[in-house]
Amino acid sequence: MTERPEVGAGVADVDLQGRTALVTGSTSGIGREAALALGRLGADVLVHGRDREAGRQVTDELERLDVDARFEAADFADVDAVRDLAAAVRDWTDDLDILVNNAGGLFQDGDRTALGVERTFHVNHLAPYLLTTELLDCLAPEARVVTTASDAHRGVGLDPDTVTEPGGGFRAYQRSKLANVLFTAELARRLRHHGGDRTANSLHPGAIPGSGFSRFLPGPLPRVMKALDGLPFVTSVAEGAETVVFLAASSRVDGVSGRYFADCEPRTPSGPARDTEMAERLWTRSADLLNIAEPLAGDAAAD
Repeated sequence: MTERPEVGAGVADVDLQGRTALVTGSTSGIGREAALALGRLGADVLVHGRDREAGRQVTDELERLDVDARFEAADFADVDAVRDLAAAVRDWTDDLDILVNNAGGLFQDGDRTALGVERTFHVNHLAPYLLTTELLDCLAPEARVVTTASDAHRGVGLDPDTVTEPGGGFRAYQRSKLANVLFTAELARRLRHHGGDRTANSLHPGAIPGSGFSRFLPGPLPRVMKALDGLPFVTSVAEGAETVVFLAASSRVDGVSGRYFADCEPRTPSGPARDTEMAERLWTRSADLLNIAEPLAGDAAAD
C-alpha cells in the first residue's frame, strides 16, 4: 500500500507545473493528503482550514517541495468568511486550474447557522456552492472542480424547500452528501451550456477511520473508529485521497463532467442523485438561501 495518493491514482508522472489548486479542508485528512500530492506533482497550492498552526505545517511541507503555497483560514458556517476566502483566491490567481471542495463536517445538535440552515447542510453544501460560484470568473478555461461527496448519499431523499427545517446528525450528513452529488451534476450541466471545457465531478473517498471525520461522531464512536484505523480492510487516508487526485490530475478524465466516482472509476449514484429536476431546484434554492443571483442562469435553466 502506497502512502502517496498520486501513485495509487496512476498520475505520478503528471506534470502540474504552472497550475494552481485550492483544496478546502486541507489541514488534515484526505484534503491534506490531496494538497501534498498535487504539490508533489508541481502545482501551486492554496491550503484552507480553520486551524492556522495546522495550515502552517502543511504549507511548510509544500514549500519544501519548491511550490508556491499559502494558507487561508475560513469557517464554512460563516458566509462572509467564505466570500473572504474567494476574494483571497482571486488575489492569488486569475486562473484557478483545480478547485477541490473537500471541507465538511457532521454536527449532531441540529444547530442552525445565521442563514437559518442546519449547520451540517450549510457547511457541506451551501459553503462549497457559494465558494464555487464566487470563483466562476477566475476558473481557468479547462479548470476542474472536484467535490468530495460520499456513498452516504444513498438511502435518502432531499426536498430543497425543507432544508431549513430542524434536524441534525447522520441523516443531515446524508442529505448534504446527496446535495454534493446533485450540485456537481447541475454545475456540470450549466458549465457545458455556457461553453468551454471546465468540468465538475464528485466522488466517494471510502470509509476512512483516520480521516478526522470521527471527531464529529457521538458517544464512543470516535474511539471505535480510531481502533479500526490501520486495519487491512479499511481505507487509509492516503488511499481516500487517491480519487480526489485522480479527478484533479488524470488525463483519463479529460472532458469528463457531471459524473460520480469511487476508487478512480465512475459509479452510478443513487436514484435521487440522478434527478435532474431536483438538481435544478436545489441550485435555485441554494441561491435563494444565500440571497444571491442565480449563478450561470439564463438559457441553462431551460436546457
